Amino acid sequence: MVDTAIHIENLNVSYKELSNYSIKRMFFKGDKKKDKAFHALKDISLDIPKGEILGIIGKNGSGKSTLLNTVGGIFAPDSGIVDLGGRNVSLLSIGVGFQKNMSGRENIMLNGLLLGFTEERIREMMPKIIEFSELGNFIDKPVKTYSKGMYSKLAFSITAFLETDIILIDEVLSVGDEHFKKKSAAKMKELISDENRTVLIVSHSLSTLRKLCNKMLWLHDGQIKMLGDTEEVLTAYEKFM
Repeated sequence: MVDTAIHIENLNVSYKELSNYSIKRMFFKGDKKKDKAFHALKDISLDIPKGEILGIIGKNGSGKSTLLNTVGGIFAPDSGIVDLGGRNVSLLSIGVGFQKNMSGRENIMLNGLLLGFTEERIREMMPKIIEFSELGNFIDKPVKTYSKGMYSKLAFSITAFLETDIILIDEVLSVGDEHFKKKSAAKMKELISDENRTVLIVSHSLSTLRKLCNKMLWLHDGQIKMLGDTEEVLTAYEKFM
């Protein structure tokens, strides 16, 4: 019997698009304009087995990052179900999860606590996270002073050493300089080789997805266009694009 790690049923997520008019007009009582809704995900139903490495592809605006953010608990759905069966989940994505005015060290502690780890466990793993990140003295400086590469290194290092049951990766498999890219790629292969860990990867690098994923989800305009074998789906996607 297949052990389902992520159960998604009739999932709908939408955003409000602010109309292009001035704040002064917005407060004018006679203005009848309303914000439009953009439906990012439309009635998505999907079961992802425990241990699966699922790649997610689609053109910009197809709903890939929205799906990851919803599974990760960052976005609340308008309707539908996302059931992780009590498993803990981490989202590796640029711009998500850090308090900019706090130091890198403080953000490691905060992220660990939010992931459900004890303070003792986080302190135990802290030296490994800091060493892997290669941030040096910047680890005690506010994250708002970090470059994009430094930010990425810290985010990756936290995910790599505070291991969760489900890992969501949004376009940050190759971070930092060439040395760090090779190191992070090796660490990621180690992480996803665990048959008990479920991984969802959003990437525009089809070669990376071919190497890592055993199944592929193609989203198009917020709906599932194709789900199946990695090579079969990617071949169809390449022809479509």
